[in-house]
Amino acid sequence: MASAVLVFLLCLTAGALTTVHGEDPYLFYTWNITYGTISPLGVPQQVILINGQFPGPTINSTTNNNVIVNVFNNIDEPFLLTWSGIQHRKNSWQDGVLGTMCPILPGTNYTYHFQVKDQIGTYMYYPSTALHRAAGAFGGLNVHSRSVIPIPYTLPLENDDFYVLINDWYTKSHSELRKLLDSGRTLARPQGVLINGQSGKTDGKGKPLFTLKPGRTYKFRICNPGLRTTLNFRIQGHNMKLVEMEGSHVVQNVYKSLDVHVGQCYSVLVKADQEPKDYYLVASSRFLKGEPMMATALISYEGGKGPASPELPKGPVGWAWSLNQFRTFRWNLTASAARPNPQGSYHYGEINITQTYKFVSSANKVDGKLRYAINGVSHVNPTTPPKFAEYFGVPEKVFKYDVMSITPPAEKITKVTVDTNIRNVTFHDFVEVIFENHENTVQSWKVDGFSFFAVAVEPGTWTPEKRKNYNLQDAVSRHTVQVFPKSWAAILLTFDNAGMWNIRSELTERTYLGQQLYISVYSPRRSLKEEYNLPDNSPLCGIVADMPKPKPYNQ
Repeated sequence: MASAVLVFLLCLTAGALTTVHGEDPYLFYTWNITYGTISPLGVPQQVILINGQFPGPTINSTTNNNVIVNVFNNIDEPFLLTWSGIQHRKNSWQDGVLGTMCPILPGTNYTYHFQVKDQIGTYMYYPSTALHRAAGAFGGLNVHSRSVIPIPYTLPLENDDFYVLINDWYTKSHSELRKLLDSGRTLARPQGVLINGQSGKTDGKGKPLFTLKPGRTYKFRICNPGLRTTLNFRIQGHNMKLVEMEGSHVVQNVYKSLDVHVGQCYSVLVKADQEPKDYYLVASSRFLKGEPMMATALISYEGGKGPASPELPKGPVGWAWSLNQFRTFRWNLTASAARPNPQGSYHYGEINITQTYKFVSSANKVDGKLRYAINGVSHVNPTTPPKFAEYFGVPEKVFKYDVMSITPPAEKITKVTVDTNIRNVTFHDFVEVIFENHENTVQSWKVDGFSFFAVAVEPGTWTPEKRKNYNLQDAVSRHTVQVFPKSWAAILLTFDNAGMWNIRSELTERTYLGQQLYISVYSPRRSLKEEYNLPDNSPLCGIVADMPKPKPYNQ
């Protein structure tokens, strides 16, 4: 026992090491959260660093690894990280949102422990508290396939795998931006766009972000951890072969550029088959008024001669282009996923829908201040995480279930009510969720704890007759979906993961001002086979802070 403890402590000290256990392997990370001053857009400003890095370090894991991240909060505000796209099977305690965790208080630490169970793909992490996402503390999270599982393409060499984080950026600090929202105003237009924390220049004199060897094929993992802006990504002179998105192998179409909506990740293969010289990576804003904002970064061919051309590839125009691109995305039914069974063996289109949830976004002022809502309810986080209230058997002292209707009226929703929005759902139900957007902006929605099938994104208003247009064969299994202006999106999923899970707008301003809810997927068996106990190291807060812990599940 003593030797096991020693190994654990040594791994925490080292930062990120793999140790050998009888169970699935463990990865250990120690992260120090601090403020720092950098100038992403040429203006010195306060950002949030992880181990002194902006963006934060990349987690490289393999299917079924146990990931241990010891987070020391050395900023002056409570803090949490959420692991976007990681399903946390039976373990919503580690989701990193205020509905399921007490925040990490200043000067304290918390050790996350989660398993990337039966997952592969490209993901990311970012802060979920107090608009901290506007200050950084985001980064990449890879889940590599196990060596015994074939993948549907030749895997690039280990050092030929690049992360590209593209995001919008404000020159105001996160606390200044938060004051704007708290005062009832909006964030307005960002000041710029970043690629891996830099805006770049087009004079051809910058340091290359990546160096390519002629003839090799590289994997680029592209994620948008931004606040509100869809970005188009392209590589000067090169094609991109899409191979994976949000944990699913896809039909390998070739693209000149990709629209990456907020919260989304794509993996593409790029062959270094052009004239050996420098080229630009380009990320530009979409769907904003005025001229698009743009960031660039150089890639350089090893041994190449000559600067990158100053003529940058142009981005697309209009949201119809983006909608048409979505329609080209298809699940690769011939590929294995994290397990050695074909992805297409799950015939989701043949399962009867047990419940339809329709979520209509809206906005209005409450007491003179802007709030965003779902079906007229704008969520507010209580001081006691609702999941804790459930676990301790006192939910009635913290919130009421089902304050929001799942069948909103056909007419425009104008009234907004501020409340804690928790929806009670039935374990193992197979459901249909409709996201309907009556506004003129592009939206992006995230479901924690599950992957879903994005079966349709269409203009207009949803009606049951629209089901005939669903893709019931090879819709991509993913965890985010965009909804275009005056449009709707339909997803199908099974509530097979017990716990309490967040459904939210990925546009951080909207989430902060209430456009989110939690679904309580309750298992009456109270069994470890279906849900883990509250972790022993979880800090307690609110009304449960001084309560004795309930008897744990033991089987």
